[in-house]
Amino acid sequence: MQRELRAVRPRHDDPELPEDVTAKDLDRVARNELKTLTKDNAEAVGRHMAMAARLIDEDPALAHRHAMSAARRAGRIAVVRETLAITAYATGDFALALRELRTYRRISGSNDQLALMVDSERGVGRPDRALELGRSVDRATLPVPEQVSVAIAMSGARLDLGQTESALSELEIPQLDASRAYSYSPELFAAYAEVLGELGRVEDAQRWSELAARADAALGASEADDETMEIIDLDETDEQDTEIGSPGFERGVEETDDDVRSED
Repeated sequence: MQRELRAVRPRHDDPELPEDVTAKDLDRVARNELKTLTKDNAEAVGRHMAMAARLIDEDPALAHRHAMSAARRAGRIAVVRETLAITAYATGDFALALRELRTYRRISGSNDQLALMVDSERGVGRPDRALELGRSVDRATLPVPEQVSVAIAMSGARLDLGQTESALSELEIPQLDASRAYSYSPELFAAYAEVLGELGRVEDAQRWSELAARADAALGASEADDETMEIIDLDETDEQDTEIGSPGFERGVEETDDDVRSED
């Protein structure tokens, strides 16, 4: 007897969701974007996104599976495509990251992931296009941390092309301040130290490496996200004063976009 033929829908191997994770684990902005979905779908998407955020550092591959599960259910939501792009980047799939970042920018109209786009162009072996992309946006319109991230990505593209002096120039921005540590300072200082090392400026590279370590330690000791720890220049203090909590460290006010723009 001939068997009845039935359409077979592809099965998706969704990763397991722990019972303790809910859509409420997402920040308010992300939850608001999911309100266009049905209640049940918003909860499922939110739970997968929350797991992606939880796992991104310790298990990027699993985080990416959760992001894909969210995208299958809510592919037209900007924050969902952004999450998928970030997890793709974390797993080294730069082509997918770039595609999803373009989609995210088209849906949201935002350039706040420009640095990741620039770095993804580098990842697929197109440093020239990375530089072109970075120059296509007025950086003054970006949040300050993103301005710094773009500068670091652009510097990396210059290094890819063997343009070491230009790589250093890309990092010489107002936020390269040896007297204060903001959330972006450790990475910026470390990138600057790396390029200095490439140029053979060993002493300068060592100094900025030490500043990066001190900035990281100072920020780690800070209890509030909106605060920064001031750092005395290493050339002006002794070893005793570099300890966390010493008179060489004072609390300051987090830099804002307006503060930076007023300096231009």
